[in-house]
Amino acid sequence: MFSQLSFDFLNSLAANNDREWFKANQQQYEDQVRTPALQFIEAMQGPVLALSPRFIAVAKKVGGSLMRPQRDSRFSKNKTPYKTNVGIQFKHFQAKDVHAPGFYVHIANDECFIAAGIWHPESKALNAIRQCIDENPNAYQKALGQLKQAGFELTGDCLSRPPRGFDKNHPMIDELKRKDFIAIKPISPQQICQADFVEFCAQEYLHTSALMAYLCFALDLDF
Repeated sequence: MFSQLSFDFLNSLAANNDREWFKANQQQYEDQVRTPALQFIEAMQGPVLALSPRFIAVAKKVGGSLMRPQRDSRFSKNKTPYKTNVGIQFKHFQAKDVHAPGFYVHIANDECFIAAGIWHPESKALNAIRQCIDENPNAYQKALGQLKQAGFELTGDCLSRPPRGFDKNHPMIDELKRKDFIAIKPISPQQICQADFVEFCAQEYLHTSALMAYLCFALDLDF
């Protein structure tokens, strides 16, 4: 699956981030990045299903669990056409886009991590999660404890002020201010290149299952 060659290609892409270079090195991308990524996704189908039958690992070049290499630079100052990372997301089968609960793997030369949770949920979903934390704080705190024990950290954007409808002295105010609910654990390129990387991910994602179940409950999704 992944090897040092995958990281070497991403390094070369960072130094030559234009369409002509990518086109000339398309086969290298296929052999060293996309094929290993699709093999990994295929191997993760069983483990993801074991975590929850509601999440899917789809080994397709386009429209599956592998995020496309092209960047959407329309609203960004950075106009380079390609991402210099590999993004893999195992989404909930009812999810319409990336802003839904999912398990995630991020592979890049500057940072590698595995993650689980929900990134940038739309306002209706965000309000539902906050309401759930307000009404069911114990299960949420238990999920946080499980994450911390396993070396995951809840990260993402937060409001500077309390969200509308919540008192600044609310005992869970720091959690209610969150705009993202993503648990991240840094990993090394060496771990990604190991033969047991699939088993490693399956084991680590187990520690995030309480958070994922909680988010699905809050959003009225099956888990």
